[in-house]
Parts: sequence; structure tokens; C-alpha cells
Amino acid sequence: MTLYVKPGCPWCRLAEEYLDERGYNYQRLDVRQDPEAYHELKRVSGQLYTPTLVFENLLLTDFEPDELADFLKQHNILP
Repeated sequence: MTLYVKPGCPWCRLAEEYLDERGYNYQRLDVRQDPEAYHELKRVSGQLYTPTLVFENLLLTDFEPDELADFLKQHNILP
């Protein structure tokens, strides 16, 4: 699982807190500090909004915590 974030993004911080509190393992990629992550985000999602979560072939972009919870539940993605 990969989480693309930008510093100062409140939704990104909430997404990280949600995943951390529930014991999810994920790779955090800062698209402002890492040019490769920036280009990878654009390649995999076709956009540059954060937070963006990629899990296998599933993608959730520009989301709030409730949307993240629904996405994980809908796809039965467990920590």
C-alpha cells in the first residue's frame, strides 16, 4: 500500500493518522520532496491530488477519512 502526500495537507495528515492508529503498513511518499514520487503519482493516477492511496490495482484519490474508511471496508483491506 502506498500513500502519496504533501506536507501541510490536512487530509494527508488525517489519512496517515487513520492508517497508523489501525495498524496498516504503508509506504509514505512525499510528492513535494521526491520528484520520482511526483511523477509516479501522476503516472498511476493521472492527477496530482493528495492524499492518494494505491493498493494493488485499486486507487483512491483526494479523499477524506470517511472515504478512506469506506474504501478499505468495501475492498476488505485489513491491516
